[in-house]
Amino acid sequence: MLTNKGKYGLKAMVHLASLEAGATTMGAAIAQAENIPKKFLDAILLDLRNAGLVRSKKGPGGGYSLARAPKEIRVGHIIRTLDGPLAPIGCASQSAYVPCQDCENREACEVRIVMTRVRDALSDILDRMTLEEMVSYGRTRHPDLMYHI
Repeated sequence: MLTNKGKYGLKAMVHLASLEAGATTMGAAIAQAENIPKKFLDAILLDLRNAGLVRSKKGPGGGYSLARAPKEIRVGHIIRTLDGPLAPIGCASQSAYVPCQDCENREACEVRIVMTRVRDALSDILDRMTLEEMVSYGRTRHPDLMYHI
């Protein structure tokens, strides 16, 4: 399940993707526009910056911007950066596998098999989807919004 951290991070990234190329915006402006608690957003933006997804600039004209073009940023990368593995349970994870203590036969475990399929379906969608594509969904629902990518 997507946490609030993941959801707010996606909203912040969509907001940044809607800026004119080369433009920056302050964290407070993102927080207000996207209805995200400012202190929580600051921690999220730091994680996104450390992952190389967001750039920050201090001083006059400073603020946040995307580190790469929206068409180069995968939604799956954003979510993994903020929420960790996509697998709903540890034994279905490829990158952070944790065996279940109550499982006697990992290969035949119906729960693990189903959750692995869920992980694969999520990964298939989120790793193919770019931030640019995600922004376009908002444009489709809200044609009066003008996003500049």
